[in-house]
Amino acid sequence: MNKELKKRGLRFYASIYFKIIAQDFKSKMSYRADFIISMLGMILTNISGFVTFYIMFQNFETINGWNYYEMLFLYGFSLIALTPMQCLFDNNWNLRYAVYDGSFIKYCFRPINIFFYFISEVFDVKGLGQLLMGSLTLGYAWHNLGLQMTVGKAFLLVAALLTGSLFMIAIMNLAAATCFWLVNSGFVMVTMFKFTEYARYPVTIFQGIFRGLFTFVIPIAFVAYYPSYIFLRPGLPVLTCLSPLFGIFFFWVSYRVWMLGASRYSGTGN
Repeated sequence: MNKELKKRGLRFYASIYFKIIAQDFKSKMSYRADFIISMLGMILTNISGFVTFYIMFQNFETINGWNYYEMLFLYGFSLIALTPMQCLFDNNWNLRYAVYDGSFIKYCFRPINIFFYFISEVFDVKGLGQLLMGSLTLGYAWHNLGLQMTVGKAFLLVAALLTGSLFMIAIMNLAAATCFWLVNSGFVMVTMFKFTEYARYPVTIFQGIFRGLFTFVIPIAFVAYYPSYIFLRPGLPVLTCLSPLFGIFFFWVSYRVWMLGASRYSGTGN
């Protein structure tokens, strides 16, 4: 069976993934009122962030050298970068419940990658509202900053957004995986998710230990600040240039830790 699993490539998993997502989406659409309310709720939540920046800049012209539209750029960028985690990896929030009640054992006996199978079961449609709000905010900031859009910049923008997404997904993968070792791991997921609110701010506004913490320990600075730096400031910091490689590596580490925990899972004993 292990040899057969290794032979299965991207096409195999892609075909299964879209079938699973289609079924999950159909089930959610059967409750259309819930779908609409969820979308509106996410949009209104993110609008509150927009309003916060507006009120803030009624009293300050800049924040540590960053003006209103630059801050909106980071905010919109972070919302889009968070969308893949919100939409595609939302089932990580349910991992601890599956581990604690023993239902996770079913994933261990299926002839398919455990991580893929568990994650693919849920598609959070609320993330689409976040994507819409992030796209509108980023477009508004882009226009007011006078940035030009070219094919090259469009490619860089997509690459930068994917880089930020990898870091966010990796952070939450690691937080979710703690449930394989900790009995009450819910606080880890909640704490890590709370930290994502700081991704919308430039890391330069933090001092000393917090700047190092948000760069090298809980790397939320790589969710929006470093990937988007290329569009907002002249010159390229080393961390901006290396962020795609760091993002891939960090995601791989989070995947391996998640799989390590899953491989050691033996059920509840009931």
